[in-house]
Amino acid sequence: MLSIRELYIHYITDEGIVKAVNGVSFDVQEGETVGLVGETGAGKTTTALGVMRLVPNPPGRIISGDILLNGESLLGLTEAQMRKIRGEKIAMIFQDPMTSLNPVLTVGDQIAEVVRFHNKKTSRADAFKKAAEMLGTVGIDPDRMDEYPHQFSGGMKQRVGIAIALTCNPGLLIADEPTTALDVTIQAQVLNLMVKLKKEFNTSMLLITHDLGVVADVCDKVAIMYAGEIVEFGAVPDVYRNTGHPYTIGLFGSIPDVKKKVKRLSPIQGLMPDPVDLPAGCSFEPRCQVATAECKTLKPRVGEISPGHMVKCTHHWREANHGHSS
Repeated sequence: MLSIRELYIHYITDEGIVKAVNGVSFDVQEGETVGLVGETGAGKTTTALGVMRLVPNPPGRIISGDILLNGESLLGLTEAQMRKIRGEKIAMIFQDPMTSLNPVLTVGDQIAEVVRFHNKKTSRADAFKKAAEMLGTVGIDPDRMDEYPHQFSGGMKQRVGIAIALTCNPGLLIADEPTTALDVTIQAQVLNLMVKLKKEFNTSMLLITHDLGVVADVCDKVAIMYAGEIVEFGAVPDVYRNTGHPYTIGLFGSIPDVKKKVKRLSPIQGLMPDPVDLPAGCSFEPRCQVATAECKTLKPRVGEISPGHMVKCTHHWREANHGHSS
């Protein structure tokens, strides 16, 4: 469905070049949910905006790599061609529903607009009928079609965002931290709704989050992102039971365990490197508990722990290749 290959996205600013995405590669198969996990600033949203071709330019630029949707490169398409793909083939639920909805249009107008843009022959009446149907699908009374976004709660606004995204039954749904702005009880409702609709519409999903619990509940595969690179990728059970990368191990160590009595959690020490000035070797080396001298200068290579479970770490690569260089 989606194939990202060696993607590099930089922001060219007066302060320097911000290397937001550095050689990202992964696939999302048909009907599959892939979780993209990492700290704030890891490059998750920039990757998603790259897929949608919505990286703000200036200052952002896709430097190199390729993004393929069903085998077709999205990077060679014109803006007019991309507009047809957005909403119809790939849709995105944005992080903050407060800012992603238009405050001066009713929610019915905003859903109907998507229907009419992608199906020019659809009459206004039919578009509004479809909009009412979609609101009902996401659990909002269709009678509220003529209300404005400010008349809805945060959870309701996010449901409207989901309705807009799924209106044209896209093959791929990108959800950028869709529950961050919501309280815990509403988070669960919105996630359950997304999973239910994903099955109903047979949609593939790329779910961006920093919550490993959500990934365990919702995703088939997980990609762990750090400083613009995928450092670990595999099926959720493989990554959770046989964690390979020191960063992923650190993420799991930061999660409270109700079965263990501890006085303090064990967070990962230090901060993510400045994307304008990344380390010469492994980006995680300054914070890594098992780093060696070569990690300072040697860029890590990808090693396979088990079929389909990849780790970008010099130690694992050496083990996988029995110490032989390729």
